[in-house]
Amino acid sequence: MDFESILTASEVWAGRLGASLGIGTLALAIWGMVRATERPPAREAGPGTRYLRWPFLLAGTAIFLGAGAVLWRPLPLLLSLPWRLAALILGTFIFVLGLSLYLWGLVALGGMFAPSTSFAVRLQAEPRLVTDGPFRFVRHPMYLAVVLSFAGGLLLYRTWTMLVFAAGMLGLAVRARREDGLLSAEFGEAWQTWAGQVPAWIPRLGRRSRSARRTRRG
Repeated sequence: MDFESILTASEVWAGRLGASLGIGTLALAIWGMVRATERPPAREAGPGTRYLRWPFLLAGTAIFLGAGAVLWRPLPLLLSLPWRLAALILGTFIFVLGLSLYLWGLVALGGMFAPSTSFAVRLQAEPRLVTDGPFRFVRHPMYLAVVLSFAGGLLLYRTWTMLVFAAGMLGLAVRARREDGLLSAEFGEAWQTWAGQVPAWIPRLGRRSRSARRTRRG
């Protein structure tokens, strides 16, 4: 078997593994979303708060998946074998990293996980400011996880679906700002202190570690 055949087989298996992991992560997210809508909210913000109910959220998810199926066509790219190998390795790594980060955030949030869209965000009843798990490093690890997943998926699958969805993730910045405002209004000084130490998107691991050491010494 020549190198191209091995690479092609590897791409097929990596794609299948990625699809399985992605579907599993999405199923957990939907399950958590439905459970979250059964609890009363403490606060909601945005013009679409009336749609933060599980029938609307499930309908939106179905439309999202349907659009992905329609757009699932290969991009007109002809990559050389070295570039295909690089895209396979890097894409798989980033894709799995994104899914892992999302699941880590989901576990860390626990009962504080709440549904959100680009038009509205919610804070669950009896709210608690979650600052552990991946929230030690960035304020929006699950949004970052989604961006990473689609960026990795674009390299791995190279389809119009991944390109369009990756570009659409720019809307997460609007959602993140709205969520920051909601948390700031609810937790006040505690949120301001946390936000001053933890960046929104890109982790500052060295600075965070030095800050933690100073806190322990103090």
